[in-house]
Amino acid sequence: MKAKTTHTKRSLLLLSPLAIAVSSVMGVAHAADTEQAKKPEVITVTGSRIQRTELVSSSPVVSVDEAQIHLDRAVNVEDITAKLPQAAAGANSTGATVGDSFGSSTIDLRGLGQNRTLVLIDGTRAVPFSFRNSVDVNTIPAGLIKRVDVLTGGAAAVYGADAVAGVVNFVLDDDFTGAEFSTSYESADGGNEKLNFEAIFGGDIAEGRGHVTGYLGYTERKELLAGERSYALDNSTPLINSGGYYTDVASGNSLAITDAGSVSNERQTTDFTADRYLTQPMDRFSTGLLFDVDVSNSAVAYGRAMYSKVTVKGAGASGQTPIFVNEQVTLTSNNPYIPSELRDQLTFDSEGNARVNVERNLGLGVQHTKAVRDSMQFQLGLKGDLTDYLRYDVYGQYGKTDEVATIYNNAYRNDNSGNSRFAALANSVDIFDPNLDLTDFSDPLIYTTRDRTQSVISATLSGDSGFLFELPAGPVDFAVGYEYRKETGKQTPGDAFRNGTSFASISAFDMDASFSSEEFYAEVLVPILIDQPFAEELSFEGAYRISDYSNTEAEDTYKLGINWAINSDIRIRANRLTAFRAPNLGEFASPITALSLSLFDQNSDQFVPRLAGRYNGDPCLLGTGDASQCAAFGAPPVGTEFDSSTAKYTYGGNPNIKPEQAESDTLGIVYTPSYLEGFDLSLDYYSIRVTDAVSQIQPGAALQSCYIDDPNPNNPLCGAVLRDPNTGFISTAIVNDFNLAAIEQAGIDVAANYVIDAPAQMGGRFRFSYQGNFVTKQTRQNNSTVAEVDCKGTYGSACSGDFASILQADYKHRASIDWQLDNMNFQLGWRRIGEVEYAVDRSETISAQNYLDFAAAWQVNEELAVNFGVDNLLDREPPTPEIGANHFNTVSDYSVIGRSVGVSLRYAPSFN
Repeated sequence: MKAKTTHTKRSLLLLSPLAIAVSSVMGVAHAADTEQAKKPEVITVTGSRIQRTELVSSSPVVSVDEAQIHLDRAVNVEDITAKLPQAAAGANSTGATVGDSFGSSTIDLRGLGQNRTLVLIDGTRAVPFSFRNSVDVNTIPAGLIKRVDVLTGGAAAVYGADAVAGVVNFVLDDDFTGAEFSTSYESADGGNEKLNFEAIFGGDIAEGRGHVTGYLGYTERKELLAGERSYALDNSTPLINSGGYYTDVASGNSLAITDAGSVSNERQTTDFTADRYLTQPMDRFSTGLLFDVDVSNSAVAYGRAMYSKVTVKGAGASGQTPIFVNEQVTLTSNNPYIPSELRDQLTFDSEGNARVNVERNLGLGVQHTKAVRDSMQFQLGLKGDLTDYLRYDVYGQYGKTDEVATIYNNAYRNDNSGNSRFAALANSVDIFDPNLDLTDFSDPLIYTTRDRTQSVISATLSGDSGFLFELPAGPVDFAVGYEYRKETGKQTPGDAFRNGTSFASISAFDMDASFSSEEFYAEVLVPILIDQPFAEELSFEGAYRISDYSNTEAEDTYKLGINWAINSDIRIRANRLTAFRAPNLGEFASPITALSLSLFDQNSDQFVPRLAGRYNGDPCLLGTGDASQCAAFGAPPVGTEFDSSTAKYTYGGNPNIKPEQAESDTLGIVYTPSYLEGFDLSLDYYSIRVTDAVSQIQPGAALQSCYIDDPNPNNPLCGAVLRDPNTGFISTAIVNDFNLAAIEQAGIDVAANYVIDAPAQMGGRFRFSYQGNFVTKQTRQNNSTVAEVDCKGTYGSACSGDFASILQADYKHRASIDWQLDNMNFQLGWRRIGEVEYAVDRSETISAQNYLDFAAAWQVNEELAVNFGVDNLLDREPPTPEIGANHFNTVSDYSVIGRSVGVSLRYAPSFN
């Protein structure tokens, strides 16, 4: 059974200088007091399966602790990860990027793609929700998180596939004793209010042989509409109004009906931008239980059960464009609703019928998708000591995510016989009335139902060589084990989207796929020197994993690491790691699906704002393309009008996809000078290179390469956008998954902390902290025959890992100064995102963005704590570049909320 943390200790620890620190030197330990009193306590460090007695390893790990999480008043995990310099935006509350995210929040380390970041809970895999292996981290209870560890570089040899960019490990507080009730409220101008209630309890069970921790929580986040931010309303595209525009097919005569119901010769439009979601509303209910119990002197049963239900409304796959008709109907001469001005211009035949093209908004309001996602995970394990030198840990876990996505304010276009439902109404209701109530015409349409499961069985034997031998510096620690994993995914589309009978220009696919893996792994920690000149400690870490996957040819992976403490002041750490990422369900099993290219065309009425940046027009028609190259591919002349609704945008998986391979190198120094009390500094260089990287090339990037950057007829990217051989217009944009040549990033992580006494008149102490990420190189090579693209310090989809994040800043930091008193703490924070250039046109830049945050914590007494804070103190709006925006004239990686003010209360009653 673990040592317990009472609610009183927990509250006071949150204000201690060491607890408030954002640890960056190494993975902080998770205590396991199961050893006999005379034996040293062993701990587990993120990045290794070997338990050890020191809080050091060769792996560069940055941590955010519980105190900082409380200071940030984190309601969702997204509130925590959004401030990490190492993390890009991922899918977030804007819903602006990933098509199947449905209101989720995902983590994208280094901007290399959310599918290359492995998410763990207490060192074991979290259950994904999407077919791209993404984890919705908003299902993890923020109030129960003790620590968040971020490990840089490939960790596949330790944790298995997907750990390419790194690992994010959420360490939960499973030893809490007592009860704690918390609530928080946060709001920004015009919306995005967040309300949270949470209860945590814990105590001993089985006559003190075990411990249980439970939680129950509810979170609500309100929407922020685009109409609340003036920058979001610029460059909007008005759409046909609900009065309509009517054209007699025979004569070409036309009239429009205004919103007031009068007749006009001009086509009437309405701007619906103000009603669209800038951030998405969300409700979340979560509950769970974590336990451990001694079942014998050498066996501890442990496990967890976690459940969450998340409901999110957002743009979804269909976007939020109101549905409208643009079709020919038959109007009869005895139709009593036809305005006299229009009747005079219609051509009725001998049977009293006139063919009229009707273009009309149906007046149902903007569309929205409601996604309801149930996630659960169960884990049961047994661990203990076999001897004084050997330990075992065996567990099984099962996770499942069920999701139903329903589109509202849409409708069936055709009836069961294939006839137009609107045409059937043309003579029975007043379609010319702009206030006509067509609510009954609309149906909530199920877009997809999706089931995702993950099963894991793992067994590890660990210990040290003390029962056989010891080196001069000590015994060799080791861990060996086996892991089996199976993942399944099933999607069933609603009939309207399988058959294409809705008003949305989208479709959905059937899918039922799975894969399994078996892996054997081994890890060693070899002490080489100890207490020697220039080597207070020198150790070697190694790991090797053999993998076998059912859906691809797997590669073995390894880790080689050195941990060298020159003296008590200086420690050097270095690693060479390889990683392997098997194709996920979406990449190898998703069928090819076609959408209308007009959804991506900002000049089209069907444009979906969250899809901005993927298609920027045909360079040959815009006059920006190379004339000879355009002629070689038969493109029409400059200035020719193009109807993008006639072209397709196809996407999907690839059964021939190959696995990714990655190599990572890290070299770091940790400096804790004894002559400067309270100071620590760590610098870690990293280099990550991914070959055979699985990704997509968006049509905008392919057209840029083919017709502007490298106008060579043999440029392979020209084949990603096909032209009609007869007209020369774009006919198909192919955005399927395939293996690129390489993605590479190198950089330096810097973290520093300094704690000093404040002036005597003020009392307490000051703490200065800094976390920064400097990217020194970032490139993407789409094909081995084309030049690599310099992506360092850019924004735009041309350099995106998987379009979850489109910002590749070459500098980010979070710095803060704390004034710490006995029962109070005041913090002023500074976040900075460096200047970036548009990846396609480097003349367009976004200047560096700076945000100031203020937070205060007050431990009123042993039972009550209050936190208050203001994020984005100066109310900085997001940048609005002239080109390259993908979310209401800005870039979705930047916060669109503005200044927000929040307060939280935590009450931990004493039962003594």
